[in-house]
Amino acid sequence: MNYRKDKYGNELSILGFGCLRFPQKLGRIDMEETEREILLAVEQGINYFDTAYIYTGSEAALGEILEKNQIRSRVNIATKLPHYLIKNRAGLDRVFEEELKRLRTDHVEYYLIHMLNDIDAWKRLREMGIAEWITEKKASGAIGQIGFSYHGNTDMFISIVDAYDWDFCQIQYNYLDEHAQAGRRGLHHAHAKGLPVIIMEPLRGGKLVGMLPEKAKQIFADYKVRRTPAQWGLRWLWNQPEVTVVLSGMNSEAMVLENIRTACDVRVGELGCEEEALYARVVKAINENTKVGCTACGYCQPCPRGVDIPGTFAIYNRWYGEDKFGAFKEYLKCTTFRKNSTAASNCIGCGKCEKHCPQGIQIRRELKEARKALEGPLYQICRKAVGWFAHF
Repeated sequence: MNYRKDKYGNELSILGFGCLRFPQKLGRIDMEETEREILLAVEQGINYFDTAYIYTGSEAALGEILEKNQIRSRVNIATKLPHYLIKNRAGLDRVFEEELKRLRTDHVEYYLIHMLNDIDAWKRLREMGIAEWITEKKASGAIGQIGFSYHGNTDMFISIVDAYDWDFCQIQYNYLDEHAQAGRRGLHHAHAKGLPVIIMEPLRGGKLVGMLPEKAKQIFADYKVRRTPAQWGLRWLWNQPEVTVVLSGMNSEAMVLENIRTACDVRVGELGCEEEALYARVVKAINENTKVGCTACGYCQPCPRGVDIPGTFAIYNRWYGEDKFGAFKEYLKCTTFRKNSTAASNCIGCGKCEKHCPQGIQIRRELKEARKALEGPLYQICRKAVGWFAHF
């Protein structure tokens, strides 16, 4: 296993175990299979396990397995604070203590504010006293390092990175999302600030493996070096020194072993211009059904009404090129879990964005189409529910 260091010199396995997608049996976590996979992962050197308060059953399953096998001291636990459920200082303690109880531990090495997508949300937490709360928990040893996970555009990500003395951060990033969400620019900014960056969705929830278009699969298959799509996806990330840990939601022993083999022989900078061209051809094949030719350059931003134009188009393209449910969930997270919505429906048609678009995209027209696709009745219901929940 290869390792990279966090902000304080601790070695983390470059492959982390994402605990959102533990194997299921009859609608519940299959504890026997999950235990086998976790034990295999730890034995092979994986020492970073990522879970969250809202991952149903995940924290409890991880805690039980670590305690039963007496391997808690061999792993780093990363879990997350659901700030959108917190209304006051007492709520911080209540949720955190519940997480420790589930995990059967008295501390977590890495603690993230979950889906901190908006600087206003951070300001609300500051007013609640979270900075003092973090200081207390770190001083007591209950929390080792503090970070946040993020879904949203690059500029907002940079604002949040700059708003506090974070220890690390977590972003969605892969060769298809190179310039979406926090993107490469956000990755480099965080790295320049000394922050280790944890990567989620490295294979886009399987999109860059089993759901690749046949043309894209063939491009990989025809290359002189034979690798699986998963290996190509992970190697693209580990080729970059700014990436610290890549999380994989592994749910079979075969998947654990394949990813470990890849993590054991990768090196920074091993991919050159020829491989970059290969990825470009694969991305082109994936995007052949792209609805909007947005390159996420950001020249259209900021929108006077707060619309995340590049983010909306990225998800709109995903809606047509991939599974609609995945795109819907991403759009809901990126537009509603914040004080001020960034939804396409905020557009008032001023046209300011179109004056600066180097691609000549008719942004106002495309935003209307994106709104029709992404903001149907279910979105409206969920958006109101999120607003109601945040109010109460």
